[in-house]
Amino acid sequence: MKRLKITVEGKTYEVEIEMLDDDGQSMATTPTPQKATTRRASASATPTAAAPATKPSAGASAGDVPSPLSAVVISIDVQPGQEVNEGDRLITLEAMKMNTIVNAPSAGVVKAIHVKAGDAVEEGQGLIALG
Repeated sequence: MKRLKITVEGKTYEVEIEMLDDDGQSMATTPTPQKATTRRASASATPTAAAPATKPSAGASAGDVPSPLSAVVISIDVQPGQEVNEGDRLITLEAMKMNTIVNAPSAGVVKAIHVKAGDAVEEGQGLIALG
């Protein structure tokens, strides 16, 4: 078994993996990365200490909620002047036929909406200004 630390979207997980050979048998020696296959992660993988808040990405100003990926805006779920709570749905994006919900990172008031439904957005681009 090997223990690895993996960070996904700012959350760090500690997982255990078992290295298997081509026949599905546990390997006694450490394989080279090209031959290693990850067959399962521990079901008890839990987040460790949260990563510190990051600065807005390129293309987003302070107070802007950045796009987490390159996508197309499907719907805007708030209006300027609307009060939102942390976790409230702001925008729905679609990429590769999968929808991604962008939630409010903190409570605030919607100051401006920088995009409209149908717009293509880039990762890090400011979507909504919260204040």
